[in-house]
This record gives sequence, C-alpha cells and structure tokens, in this order.
Amino acid sequence: MALLRDNQERLMSGEELFRRPDLAPCELVNGRVVPLMPTGHVHGFVESKLTRQLVAWVEGSGLGSILSGEVGIYIRRNPDTVRAADILFISNDRFAGQGPSGYLDVAPELVVEVLSPDDRWTDVVEKIEDYLSAGVDRVWILDSKARKIFAYRSATEVEQFVEGQILTDEKILPGFRLTVSDLFPRGGGAS
Repeated sequence: MALLRDNQERLMSGEELFRRPDLAPCELVNGRVVPLMPTGHVHGFVESKLTRQLVAWVEGSGLGSILSGEVGIYIRRNPDTVRAADILFISNDRFAGQGPSGYLDVAPELVVEVLSPDDRWTDVVEKIEDYLSAGVDRVWILDSKARKIFAYRSATEVEQFVEGQILTDEKILPGFRLTVSDLFPRGGGAS
C-alpha cells in the first residue's frame, strides 16, 4: 500500500484489486490487501469433492450456479472489503442482479470455506460475520481435521454435521444430500 502525504495510507478499491493480476492471491479488507496462503492437498481434495457434488445437484435442479476457486464477493464499500470464497452457490434470481463488476456484488445464498491448518479461529469468525452481514444466508465451515461441518445461519445459530450424518439444507439446496464421512479423505491429515 502506498503512503500518501502526512503518512495517510492509500486504500485500494475492489475495482483496483480486480485489475491487479500481478498480486498474489489475496483478499481486500477495509481497503487493505491481505495475502492468502496456498492451500494444502487435503484442502484441495475436500474443496473439489464438495464442488463436484454441488455441481451435480445444481445441474439436476437448475436453481443456480456453483462457483469455486477463491471467488471475490463484495462485503462492503468505502473502504472496500472483498472476501474470497472457496465455493459458493448463487440462485438464478440473485445472479440476475449481478452488475458489471468483476467480483460478485450480490450476495450468494451459500458460501463454503474449507479450513486450513494455519487458519486462526478469530479470522474465521470475522469472515463468517462478513459474509452474513453482506446477505449470505448460510456459511459452511469444513474442518477436515475434526471431520465436521459447521453450518452457520447467523453468528450465533450454528448446526454441526459429523461423520455418519447427512449434510442437507432444504431451504437453500432442496434435495441436496451428502454423507459427511464421504466428504473427507480417509486418515484425515492436514488441510
């Protein structure tokens, strides 16, 4: 970040970030670039497996789109915050409201974050709160080490799905079902 006269930091906008392919993977939090670390192989395994399951569901239902790969979502403006979601579901109705921005400027119904070993819980909670404040209906946190999924409907309303249970959400993803133990690789491991 460049410093302006009188030691004022120059904040970046989401539009500026989108035009900076030279930057390493990152998010924008209150106008400041926050680097993202590369993920591990377990994280990639879990993310791709859930993405495949969700894509199969959305192709059968026709209700919307599944996007993955650190998709930028505007959380707030002036200063801008753009979070990078591992996976998201956005309905056709919401996606129809998308403006010309390179990042999503409408909230998807579902955001999925796969935990990495270096994720601090305080940072994860901040992301959950950001997504929910932007209008996201559900935030799923996938914890490969604990082999659990935390499904947030609000900052205080969370449901846990553990091995042997079926992950569902009839309101957001009618008919989607996934056995939790099928999502995580055998033997666990670091994300």
